Amino acid sequence: MKKNEYSLGKYDVVVIGAGHAGCEAALASARLGKKTAAFVINLDTLANMPCNPSIGGTSKGHLVREIDALGGQMGKNADKTFIQSKMLNLSKGPAVHSLRVQSDRRMYHIEMKNTMESQENLDVYQAEVVKILVKDGKVIGIKTKIGATVYCKTIIVATGTYLKGKVIIGEVAYESGPDGVFPANDLSQSLLDIGVNLRRFKTGTPARINVNDIDLSRTEEQKGDEKIVPFSFENEGNEEILNKKQVSCYLTYTSKETHKIIMDNLDRSPIYSGKIHGIGPRYCPSIEDKVVRFKDKPRHQLFIEPLGEKTNEMYIQGMSSSLPEEVQIKMYRSVPGLENAKMMRPAYAIEYDCIDSTNLALSLEYKGIDGLFFAGQVNGSSGYEEAAAQGIIAGINASRKIDNLEPLVLDRSQAYIGVLIDDLVTKGTNEPYRMMTSRSEYRLMLRQDNADLRLTEIGYNIGLVSRERYDKFLNKKKSIEEEIERLRNTIIKPTEEINKMLENLNSSTISSGVKLSDLLKRSELNYNNLENIDINRPDLLDSVKEEAEIEIKYEGYIKLQLEQIEEFKKLENKKLSENIDYENIKGLSLEARQKLNKQKPLSVGQASRISGVSPADISVLLIYLSQNK
Repeated sequence: MKKNEYSLGKYDVVVIGAGHAGCEAALASARLGKKTAAFVINLDTLANMPCNPSIGGTSKGHLVREIDALGGQMGKNADKTFIQSKMLNLSKGPAVHSLRVQSDRRMYHIEMKNTMESQENLDVYQAEVVKILVKDGKVIGIKTKIGATVYCKTIIVATGTYLKGKVIIGEVAYESGPDGVFPANDLSQSLLDIGVNLRRFKTGTPARINVNDIDLSRTEEQKGDEKIVPFSFENEGNEEILNKKQVSCYLTYTSKETHKIIMDNLDRSPIYSGKIHGIGPRYCPSIEDKVVRFKDKPRHQLFIEPLGEKTNEMYIQGMSSSLPEEVQIKMYRSVPGLENAKMMRPAYAIEYDCIDSTNLALSLEYKGIDGLFFAGQVNGSSGYEEAAAQGIIAGINASRKIDNLEPLVLDRSQAYIGVLIDDLVTKGTNEPYRMMTSRSEYRLMLRQDNADLRLTEIGYNIGLVSRERYDKFLNKKKSIEEEIERLRNTIIKPTEEINKMLENLNSSTISSGVKLSDLLKRSELNYNNLENIDINRPDLLDSVKEEAEIEIKYEGYIKLQLEQIEEFKKLENKKLSENIDYENIKGLSLEARQKLNKQKPLSVGQASRISGVSPADISVLLIYLSQNK
């Protein structure tokens, strides 16, 4: 070794980056008994929230629940540090109900940092990784900027938006990671050197405003829910969480003046002047994009959200921008309530390197480089929750690879995590990928309320869920089954009192005995408002009641979706060898041969979701399989 080089020893797993993906990856591998090292450029940015100070939201809340059901940390940390809790989409069906919390940004970091520091088998280092060491097609270690070498068996790259990060504000651009932290400039070249293809994406964030400069009387107060629902299934019934004091958010709107300022300065927007080359997120556009794309809308919603209980900083959700700072000041001051706003931190766009996710296997291991895994925004996704979901899977699979075990691959019918990873790996993405409920074909089965029923047993079998938690889960599952059975077997006989109650609930009266389950299927009735009719009801957890009600009320739809899943499984179970040379299969289109040879799908089902592979190509594959059993 040279004078400035030294060794930090040997590890089973090295995680590069300690954002939301890196934290879940490192904790998962360490909890599975693997000696793990996590590297972060600055320890004060571990589990940082450089954009929204929130966890969850539509479909994202599903991901957090699934992470928790598998034995991950995000849900527990969100429960510890939230300052407001809301269940979204309650006016719609249960498939799209999604929990979202405002988090105390600094406390979220502190709690996760303490969890990482306290975790057995896990060492956390502040250091920039500049090189990945590969020998004979297999990773063997990493090197840091100041000369440390760490040898390891597997590596998980979870670099977020740090790879060659560039912050852009109007005509000003400079090298930076999010929140003014150093970028990771050297690792990109190392990835290119070992054969990893890179691309350029961009994202952005709004300004932060001091609450003392906001006239909240000109905004609409948005309070949290009276009934708090925790993210973690382990916190069901936790009085400390259920009775937590909450803070308010506030709603305001852009004005005609806001839109005029933006249009008058559009030539100074890096997005439209050509200064930004990275591809931005379609479903989280900048305010410039919104005003240009939706010219018919006279105003756009803006939510004013606190960053924490012990700071005056407020996040202006819905107003991300890369316009020059002086234009931003005018723009923000044109919003009702923000007339006297001073920007504590300006809005900015950030460009960064990421990989082509179609080069990954469903395990999140990079094809052709043994032991190299990727997770989070470096895979082309956006959002803390999407990152954490990939992180826990990468951590599990890096550990399982060391033990020569089959990787954990969740399919599209099992979890939103399965949809997320399958979309990234099989379909790829040309823009930062955001999870949405509409992306799931089986969303009635993949509800946030039943994530534990779907995934806790998997987490237990892998080794991330404790025996104590698993026994508690089995008891809950049994309670749900017993309650469903009780509702189906309990007959309500007609009486004057019961019919009067039904009339008061705008429901038709009964003239003969009716099962409670049949009453529950009526759209105007629910589990709670049947309480006075159901006199022998047992004392149950709210989650047990909710699950029993959904299973009964949506029984017909659930049965139909289960049949669809069976059809889906048939194609998923038709396995394809990674050794097939699709150039030799007659009848496949040229595009299909090229795409199939590049991605090497594991099943006919996965092949059918590859862009450019037609139904006719799938028919050819099915014939090929039947002829080559």
